Amino acid sequence: MWPYIATLLPSIGLLYLFYVIMKHILEGDRRERIAQAQWERDHEIGPPPSDHS
Repeated sequence: MWPYIATLLPSIGLLYLFYVIMKHILEGDRRERIAQAQWERDHEIGPPPSDHS
């Protein structure tokens, strides 16, 4: 039984590493999209209009 576990262990480790890396990439992308939308909202409004008559 030990040879089977020893054979699968590197593949399982790489799969876990791939999962962690992809999770961080997708989470970073989600945060960047939120920050981009916030930045666009903040700069879309502009300064308040002045009442110079």
